[in-house]
Amino acid sequence: MAEVKNTVKASAIQMTELVLPHHTNQLGNLLGGQLMHWLDICAALAASKHAHHVCVTASVDKINFRHPIKLGEVVYLYASVNRAFGTSMEVGVKVYSESHLKGQRKHTNSAYFTFVALDEEGKPVKVPEIIPETEDEKRRYKEALERRERRLLERKKSS
Repeated sequence: MAEVKNTVKASAIQMTELVLPHHTNQLGNLLGGQLMHWLDICAALAASKHAHHVCVTASVDKINFRHPIKLGEVVYLYASVNRAFGTSMEVGVKVYSESHLKGQRKHTNSAYFTFVALDEEGKPVKVPEIIPETEDEKRRYKEALERRERRLLERKKSS
């Protein structure tokens, strides 16, 4: 039986959110925790779209906050699987904010998540491999392995 493989674009997810008053702090900036919630949902959707199973968050490597996102701005989240590793996969998420009033769009955040696919009994299940097609996808595929090796090394050191 041939092994199942998917393209990166087959896992792609886009989400759009509007920053409302209950999403902000006293300065009128989007709460970091709210953004992390949206990031996790977007990444989980990409992972489950790729794996065709429920996927759970195993780790978050890093979330870089480049610019604050203001009340009234629109938040665009883009996620796709960078690489699959047996039962786990790395999902990258990019975030852009846009002020429709000012006509400005900026890259505000990036994050890397690791998800594990689970079967109906909650046991890890093998996920399809990823086929990177574009130069950017190939770069992200290569870098995902480097990040995984660092994660595994850090885990080994801390145990």
